[in-house]
Amino acid sequence: MQSPDDAQVAASIRRLLAQRRPEQSICPSEVARALSDDAAVWRNLMPQVRAVAAAAACAGVVRVTQQGRTVQLPDVRGPIRLIRGPHFD
Repeated sequence: MQSPDDAQVAASIRRLLAQRRPEQSICPSEVARALSDDAAVWRNLMPQVRAVAAAAACAGVVRVTQQGRTVQLPDVRGPIRLIRGPHFD
């Protein structure tokens, strides 16, 4: 399987968030798992998913949260969640 490009990762983030209520969040691992069922592959996709999420957060498409508070990537370590940002439309 060919690795997804950033546009495919961004589309997966948007699709998963669109499937939920606006106030609900997703885990970046959900995005990686949506792109590959293979555990070794999706785990390797996590840095790319976080990088794409960081770019989307800068554009206001998503907000990155940790323990319910908005945080900035890549400054934060540990588990994060993605939620719709002000420019999600």
